Amino acid sequence: MSKVCFGVDVGGTTVKLGLFQADGQVMDKWEIVTRTQEKGKHILPDIAASIQAKISEKAIEIQDVAGVGIGVPGPVKEDGTVLNAVNLGWGIFNVANELEKLTHLKVKAGNDANVAALGEMWQGGGRGSKNVVMITLGTGVGGGIIHNGEIITGTNGAGGEVGHIHVEDSETDTCGCGKKGCLEQMASATGVVRLAKKALELSDSPSLLRNGEISAKAVFDAVKENDALAISVAEQFGKYLGTALANVAAVTDPEVFVIGGGVSKAGSILIDYIKKYYVLRAFAACKETKFSLAELGNDAGIFGAAKLVL
Repeated sequence: MSKVCFGVDVGGTTVKLGLFQADGQVMDKWEIVTRTQEKGKHILPDIAASIQAKISEKAIEIQDVAGVGIGVPGPVKEDGTVLNAVNLGWGIFNVANELEKLTHLKVKAGNDANVAALGEMWQGGGRGSKNVVMITLGTGVGGGIIHNGEIITGTNGAGGEVGHIHVEDSETDTCGCGKKGCLEQMASATGVVRLAKKALELSDSPSLLRNGEISAKAVFDAVKENDALAISVAEQFGKYLGTALANVAAVTDPEVFVIGGGVSKAGSILIDYIKKYYVLRAFAACKETKFSLAELGNDAGIFGAAKLVL
């Protein structure tokens, strides 16, 4: 048998696992519940047991397993040390070493957003490129920077935390990180909703957004219907994110920005608004940077985790 490996993506509710061939072919994928009770002490033993069960089920020889890659929601240092994964109840400890002891396999660990970026570079929206920045627009704004095919982790595992770039001096609400005026407050799904609610308060013009529950999807659906107020919100969103990415490009000079997460389901119209302001503000050498939509969806994490060990 040719080499295989496991990719693990630990979320607050479920752990996604995948069994991969070395060429990126998925042989199997499944999920287990994330047991966060008792400070998350069951999570790694549950993952190890699930991997061992799959090795037995598929009759895989241990020497044919290249290793296990794991992405976790929190800063992860180069050596596999997690610096607090609050959603999981974990404090500071070396997740790679602990999982190695439990599985007797080589383990590499990374931050979940960084690992998802690696997955998109390998088999998704950044395929064919070695210098990729992925932006995940979900409840928050996540990011991952890939340079020459490698994740930029940084000293404290905080490389790629683009959601906490400061973009608005006048913001009075506090971001989840404790600061005010972060990109995450403006360009996440919740950020788009905040912008829309403010726009509705400040204007009495008719809008489709007055007819029901406001969500990022509702905003971009209204944009597609040529709703003037929704378009003004999309312009604001595009200005914040496009400007932030122009700043990121001045530091990292990627070949492609891959846009993922729930908000990206709006499709290419989303990229149009981001790119408009990106091009206005980007350093001349970076103006031609490509933009693409993520392709792997919820599987980006397991793909990237697998790539960590290959």
